[in-house]
Amino acid sequence: MDQSVAIQETLAKGENCTIVSSQHFQLVLFILFNFFRLFIYSHRRMAITGDDVTLDEIIPISYDFSVFICHYKGADTRVRVMFFEEELELKLPFGSHTRLFLSEVNRAWSDDLIRNSQPILSNKSQMLGMPQFGLRDNLIKCELLKNEDAYTYIKNYSFFLGTYNVNGKNPKESLSPWLASTTTPPDFYLVAFQELDLSKEAFLFNDTPKEPEWMLAVYKGLHPDAKYAFVKLVRLVGIMLLFYVKAEHAAHISEVEVESVGTGVMGRMGNKGAVAIRFQFHNSDICVVNSHLAAHTEEFERRNQDFKDICRRMQFSPDDLTLPPLTIMKHNVVLWLGDLNYRISDLEVDHVKDLIAKKDFESLYNHDQLKRQMDEEVVFVGFTEGEIDFQPTYKYDTGSDQWDTSEKCRVPAWCDRILWRGKNIKQLHYQSHMTLKTSDHKPVSSLLEIGVRTPVVNEESYKRTFEEIVRHIDRLENDCIPSVSLSQREFHFQDVKFMQHQAKTVTVYNDGQVPCQFEFIPKLDEPSYCKPWLAANPAKGFLAQGASVDIDLEVFVNRSTAPELNSGQQQLEDILVLHLDRGKDYFISVTGNYLPSCFGSSLSTLCLLREPIQGMPLETIRDVQKTDKPQEIPKEIWMMVDHLFRNAKKQEELFQQPGLRSEFEEIRDCLDTGSLDTLPGSNHSVSEALLLFLDALPEPVIPFSFYLQCLECCSDSSQCRQIISMLPQCHKNVFNYLTAFLRELLKYSAHNRLDVNILAPIFAGILLRSPTKQDSTEKRKVKEFFQHFLIQMPSDRDIHDKIPE
Repeated sequence: MDQSVAIQETLAKGENCTIVSSQHFQLVLFILFNFFRLFIYSHRRMAITGDDVTLDEIIPISYDFSVFICHYKGADTRVRVMFFEEELELKLPFGSHTRLFLSEVNRAWSDDLIRNSQPILSNKSQMLGMPQFGLRDNLIKCELLKNEDAYTYIKNYSFFLGTYNVNGKNPKESLSPWLASTTTPPDFYLVAFQELDLSKEAFLFNDTPKEPEWMLAVYKGLHPDAKYAFVKLVRLVGIMLLFYVKAEHAAHISEVEVESVGTGVMGRMGNKGAVAIRFQFHNSDICVVNSHLAAHTEEFERRNQDFKDICRRMQFSPDDLTLPPLTIMKHNVVLWLGDLNYRISDLEVDHVKDLIAKKDFESLYNHDQLKRQMDEEVVFVGFTEGEIDFQPTYKYDTGSDQWDTSEKCRVPAWCDRILWRGKNIKQLHYQSHMTLKTSDHKPVSSLLEIGVRTPVVNEESYKRTFEEIVRHIDRLENDCIPSVSLSQREFHFQDVKFMQHQAKTVTVYNDGQVPCQFEFIPKLDEPSYCKPWLAANPAKGFLAQGASVDIDLEVFVNRSTAPELNSGQQQLEDILVLHLDRGKDYFISVTGNYLPSCFGSSLSTLCLLREPIQGMPLETIRDVQKTDKPQEIPKEIWMMVDHLFRNAKKQEELFQQPGLRSEFEEIRDCLDTGSLDTLPGSNHSVSEALLLFLDALPEPVIPFSFYLQCLECCSDSSQCRQIISMLPQCHKNVFNYLTAFLRELLKYSAHNRLDVNILAPIFAGILLRSPTKQDSTEKRKVKEFFQHFLIQMPSDRDIHDKIPE
């Protein structure tokens, strides 16, 4: 666990340190008065403040200092530190933190030699004492991990997982009936919330006063028979995950990292999505995901897509930058909980309630969408969910146990779920908690018993395994160099489209006599190993002798890469260099043909194109005559707005509920080819396509050059309108056309429930984009600027007058 906060409290202002933690001490490296020092702190429990640590020793790093890596023991690295006449042996955890820390010590030692200009570099023993971390160490670790069962032990720990959609409410009742429902206190608490705050401020600025209120309620509700330490919190708008652990286990937790992924409108907004915490407990990697997937019964395909997007985009960056990012599925144990929003389908509401009254949950479960999708192996492949023997947890009238009596009369459903993936996991209970009535959902809990691999080793078995591995690697290193064969070296991606994922697989087979380490490396003078529209997954790794790995070559053109491909400035062409450590390089050719799209094309270009973009040769698009009279606005914008104007004026949750990915692709193809006179898809899919179109513009509707002016005059309506009058003609036309359309939607607010506070944050950040990352103050000013144009003015032209020629 990162305990740098506690250590930092012991230092003076401005002093920084590098830390590696063991069970009972921390080793700290930092600079005092331009000289490096190694500090050894001891502690009796997890160090939270400076009062929890004691400084035991200060070791100067100078010419008579050396570090020897003695040997590896289980997951530990034994290190001997020698300075002056003293010698100290330390046991550090095997892993990236230790390697990084000892590398920093090595660098400090080298810097000291240079600083003192001593002729000590000829001292062979000192040179041999410098820490080295190369392929051999990684191979030994890899082989030891593969053979862990031969010398390590498994110990069971209890994990309490709880999920609760609180519907934007404040905590009004004790959470003990939910969190303290187990007879004995669990070792771990992972507590998930959804819809913590439904306000527009939380959505726009990701800030809410409800976070500390629910944190306090959780802390008060934990099992009273144990003492718990708070480890981590992560939140995305209303999706929050809290992590507590029994105090005696805290010292064994390390490498804690958090990440979040938004999957709402445009696939990024945080009203839907997931947050995750990953950590290492003893020798097991654990990842916990709290997700809130797309709503509504008919949107199960969107929920499937949300799950896949979360798995693909959720990546944890290790402290050791030489290691690849960790994805969710790369952990030993994955715990997934939240409001997954899968519903009960193909049954009338009265039939569902009748089955619930009879407690015939088995018949009801056969109509559960998540069960059906898992049976078809569409989502949550490899995951397990325990038997559901409790009634659906959604939807109730707030403050009661009565099913939804509103006009919508929602069909009851098991929206709130808990699943797991991994070995040595047993579920002890899975239940809902009907006594809590704060929300229209009921909280759910699961108590899992998880077998964790501990650092305790069988000394004799470990020694025998370690020696066998070393002897085997010695023989291989003496005789062979790494070698692989590739299933294919040339790949062509046909008809690549905007935001449409394509993937092809290259199989790399280790046909040599030794394990090998592979990695895609950048070509000369290039910052990355591949173009931004391309990715290799995995991009690095290890291959045992005779083993193979499938590497997915993934092509995905998004808003950042589409403009240059649309204009012909870039092509889908790249060469990947696959490098073997101590071996040769292999070259993989990747080509493709990109179908130009209106998404990612400039407004000025689109106004000059009277035919669909894919109906014109690229040369024609590039050389379009600037003297031609342009259209007032691009026909593609008109088609989307006109569709919504005619069909969606009374549509609820417009621009807030995402559409289907398949329908977006149909809409994109229709706009790019002109194959249909009317747009396909639902109103939500068309509205999301409009937002994606505007967000993909290389130059936003209000060009970047006007951004600072807009912020400066955001509180003055007349100055804001003056700036709009100065925009290039096509940009001004589009801005006026869109704002006229949004004002028209607001006339039907009684039906669509839209208001200025909903539309302003959604459109402001797209039409008035920042050339750099925005802070919260800028976001508020952008919203304030745009709000002026959602209020009808006498001079505003009607939307009917803004149809292009």
